[in-house]
Amino acid sequence: MSRPAVPGQFTLVLHSHLPWLAHHGRWPVGEEWLYQSWASSYLPVAEVLRNLAAEGRSHLLSLGITPVLAAQLDDPHCLSGMHHWLGNWQLRADEAAMAGNTALGKHEHRLATAALADFEQRWRHGASPVWRSLIDADAIELLGGPLAHPFQPLLAPRLRAFQLTEGLADAHQRLAHTPSGIWAPECGYTPGMETGYAEAGVTHFMVDGPALRGDTSLGRPVRESDVVAFGRDLQVSYRVWSPKSGYPGHSAYRDFHHYDHATGLKPARVTGKTVAGADKAPYDPELASAAIVRDVDDFVQTVRERLISESERIGRPALVVAAFDTELFGHWWHEGPQWLEQVLRALPEAGVNVGTLAGARERGFVGEPVPLADSSWGSGKDWRVWAGDQVRDLVELNDDVVRLALDTVEKMRAADGAVELRDPVADQLLREAILTVSSDWAFMVSKDSAEGYARDRAHRHAHAVREIAAAVGAGQVAKAQQLAAGWSAADGLFPGLDARRLASGSGHRSAGAEHHAAALELAPGSSPAADQGSASEGHA
Repeated sequence: MSRPAVPGQFTLVLHSHLPWLAHHGRWPVGEEWLYQSWASSYLPVAEVLRNLAAEGRSHLLSLGITPVLAAQLDDPHCLSGMHHWLGNWQLRADEAAMAGNTALGKHEHRLATAALADFEQRWRHGASPVWRSLIDADAIELLGGPLAHPFQPLLAPRLRAFQLTEGLADAHQRLAHTPSGIWAPECGYTPGMETGYAEAGVTHFMVDGPALRGDTSLGRPVRESDVVAFGRDLQVSYRVWSPKSGYPGHSAYRDFHHYDHATGLKPARVTGKTVAGADKAPYDPELASAAIVRDVDDFVQTVRERLISESERIGRPALVVAAFDTELFGHWWHEGPQWLEQVLRALPEAGVNVGTLAGARERGFVGEPVPLADSSWGSGKDWRVWAGDQVRDLVELNDDVVRLALDTVEKMRAADGAVELRDPVADQLLREAILTVSSDWAFMVSKDSAEGYARDRAHRHAHAVREIAAAVGAGQVAKAQQLAAGWSAADGLFPGLDARRLASGSGHRSAGAEHHAAALELAPGSSPAADQGSASEGHA
């Protein structure tokens, strides 16, 4: 039975992102990371959305897909690797069953078989047809973003603008839709970025709740622009994914961290936060299903109460935005896709109007302008994860590499005179610079998550820039072409990237980079989110 309608709108935002992993290692961090996320999150989340769209439901959520992830999900090498990985998953499930773990083997075999069939039927030609069908059906709003997920406040304005416009163009090439909304990488912001957004045609973007001083009940135009910032409601979002608590930590759900090392499968349930891996109870899908029902009911009630209270507080229908990494649903939280499908059915039945960020903007869930300040959704809600002492060397590396790449491209233009043919050397220089400044590397170092891999990746792409630039500087045209072609074999993503579209001019360092040290002088307790725990998102 449907419950009485509540005022306002609820919006779910999912941010889908992984760094460029193709041709850069397999285990434990490289392509394995991609294939696990693809199998556990992207396949089942797309299926959830497809099922709901088939029921005539629309405007279910706003889905961010970063261009660098989209490139991998369309890449022939990755598609072949994923097909092989799914078949291997089946074999590992069979090995578990033959080794005596019949329940685990049957459960995993069923999942692997379904995933393989889904992949062969819908995904073999890439993910773009899958996403486009959902966009065309108005099931989702597509959110775009810069090419390879840079922490934009620290990025040279010319490269920042180039990454954004090229990222939006890449989305249009793949999906025949140009996003008007974006998920700003890491929700990173510094004053002035709204001007660049407006110039690129972006009308709205995501920030974390504390950036709006915790008042996320309406979208807010940023400074003097018409670009609207939507803030994540932490009170609601943290019911699901909290640094200290949240649904995935329930004792009945599958434990993410404990592996059966013989098969690579995860045989246990959480059992208890202090229970050692070897002592955890076996995973029981029926027990988990009961927990899903409970957590769906809790979330729906939380959203209802929040909409009612926020609408009363501001004297008009309010907006509640919950936002998460897509990889939470399935990859980190095994039962997440099931929870997601049940929630998206239960919310309307509970009288909650569900819509997208674009819909919220169109329907007037927008308040007064806000003088947005430096912020992110990382620890402390400032820039420490991407600009703190622990990654100062990477900040300096990024500045040096970007300066070198932009200077070299500028010199190549001057040498070419009036000739304006596309140059694959200049294109590859920018590709490698863009990959160098990916926010993922600093995040992984700051969070002590595969730090060695992250540093190696940053320095490898930096080396590619230096090597190509050195050949260009020495006038060794053939060598520069040879080097660019060689690096393109591994890093040939974004074939539409065209260095001719990079704006001419000087200036290699953003205003944000110049004062990032001052921003970090904020006392931890001064953060509006200090009492809510440090965010553990930023990448699932």
